[in-house]
Amino acid sequence: MKFLSEYRDSRIAREILAEINEVSVKPAKLMEVCGTHTVSIFRHGIREILPANISLISGPGCPVCVTPNKHIDEALEICRIPNVILATFGDMMKVPGSKSSLYAEKAAGADVRVVYSTMDAIELAKENPGKEVVFFGIGFETTSPTIAAAVLRAEREGIENFSVVGAQKTIPEAIRALLADNEIGINGFILPGHVSAIIGVETYKFIAGDFRIPAVVIGFEPVDILQGILMLVRQVEEGQARVEIQYTRGVPVEGNPQAIKVLYSVFEQGDAIWRGIGKIPGTGLVLKKQYQKYDAVKKFGVQTTENKEHPGCKCGDVLRGVKTPPECGLYAKVCLPEHPVGPCMVSVEGTCAAFYRYGKGVS
Repeated sequence: MKFLSEYRDSRIAREILAEINEVSVKPAKLMEVCGTHTVSIFRHGIREILPANISLISGPGCPVCVTPNKHIDEALEICRIPNVILATFGDMMKVPGSKSSLYAEKAAGADVRVVYSTMDAIELAKENPGKEVVFFGIGFETTSPTIAAAVLRAEREGIENFSVVGAQKTIPEAIRALLADNEIGINGFILPGHVSAIIGVETYKFIAGDFRIPAVVIGFEPVDILQGILMLVRQVEEGQARVEIQYTRGVPVEGNPQAIKVLYSVFEQGDAIWRGIGKIPGTGLVLKKQYQKYDAVKKFGVQTTENKEHPGCKCGDVLRGVKTPPECGLYAKVCLPEHPVGPCMVSVEGTCAAFYRYGKGVS
């Protein structure tokens, strides 16, 4: 197919769906680990049209959602410091920390600003030499190279009033942790398109090699998703386990070596806490020793000791794929998009937000 419109063609989609129905016999629980996939699956009603033996579950693919309160509380403490401008992406504004949110702090007078890229924060630092500009950086391998590039630029240009609250994470080892959780019972993975465009596919080989689970890197249009599901179903039915690419127009096998080079010139791997999963070794990105002067938490000596989650929020279980949003007692009652209790309802890529907007009442 040559044109994007073909990936939205209802006739092609029906043909692929007919083939899925013809091929699929065995039960198959397929997990997507990308927030964009979550939204696209709900928007296009893909769950509802699949045969009953195929179930789609959402995993920890929303970077806002997997960010624990520890990092949010650090950003909250920093934004309260006089003479600080805290810059972040818009979907972090309403994410509740232990006691507050960036939105609430801004309303109370803190200088919190929404930016579209890390480089916008660099420009803020250059425009405000008398203030400290802190970028609250979240994300996976897709956005993390841009944070690394901003640190390199700050170093190159001698911008000393710029620093980062780093909460970036990497995807592959999180998938390993999910596979080790026997409660979930995953039969196949819909692998993320954007992340894979950066890291390639070699790093996913353990999914098939160690766990004998099929995995396919899939695009985001409805035909992409149905094609990818068909590829997964064929593997399940044949008893095969391979890592394949459906999204060949966007994901080369080797990924983006230049972006990876930039990323790991500034960061190194460390442990990270994932909401709902806990600490996963090697999934965090920590500034290397020569760049730790850009670590805002260390720069300002911030310490948070009581990082509390809302006791009724089941966002963590939703992120692990063991509960659906309606199985949370707060969903659509206390927790609503305009008044979110947990991050899964805040981000546009959050499972609860997508479920509420496109699939309320769907199990």
